[in-house]
Amino acid sequence: MQTKVKNPRKQRKRLYNAPAHIRHKIMAAPLTKELAKKHGVKTLPVRKGDTVRIQRGDNKGFEGKISRVDLKNYHIYLEGLTREKVDGTNIFLPVHPSKVMIKNFSLNDKRRKAVVERKKPLEKENTPKPTQKPALTVKAKVKPKISVIEEPAKPAVAKSEVVKKVPTAKKAVVPKKTATSKPNAKPKTPKKTEGGQ
Repeated sequence: MQTKVKNPRKQRKRLYNAPAHIRHKIMAAPLTKELAKKHGVKTLPVRKGDTVRIQRGDNKGFEGKISRVDLKNYHIYLEGLTREKVDGTNIFLPVHPSKVMIKNFSLNDKRRKAVVERKKPLEKENTPKPTQKPALTVKAKVKPKISVIEEPAKPAVAKSEVVKKVPTAKKAVVPKKTATSKPNAKPKTPKKTEGGQ
């Protein structure tokens, strides 16, 4: 099954380049309510010989047999649905299969029977089940047992055993250098004079 894409360009490209087995699925049309109940299938790919009714468009309400199925252009042609050209020739009008509803079809073909049988379980799964109200039953509420792990108690410490914090030694204070002092300067010693003083 191909993955879904949102990009319109890719959607059109997939539509035009679709292989034959996917084109058959695109050429599906809905069945009437009576046929859907009888066969348990909502939609089927249209075939030559099926009787259909046009649901939308200018020819709404027209019923006829399918005379030709065009898989290349996604069109079907119905017997009796024609128009006259300017030169006087009659041509069949193309109809997209999504615009019609299948009123009658035959299951003489074993392949078509297989399609109906294969689709039946899928349609049953998609149909919503009837909701039934559950019977009211009273259940006793049981509280779950919670096991609590207790931590061992810490031994009591006597006041005399309490250790007092010892103050740490203070750092030596280094005198700040002044702006006038030179780095690595030797201390000045008094000069000796000649007179002995």
